[in-house]
Amino acid sequence: MSDFMDKAKDMADKHDKQVDQGMDKAGDMADKRTGGKYDEQIDKGVDAAQARTGEGDTSPR
Repeated sequence: MSDFMDKAKDMADKHDKQVDQGMDKAGDMADKRTGGKYDEQIDKGVDAAQARTGEGDTSPR
């Protein structure tokens, strides 16, 4: 399992911009499905996840 995690981390590091964009899209979808009720919490979660991948958040806000 650790080999899989190492490969996943390497992939996230190499494609940080795409990972960040995917997280933004997932956050937007969650926001839409909850009717914006948890917008602030979703944004905080997306920001925290983006900071942990690759070089950090690459998406402009």
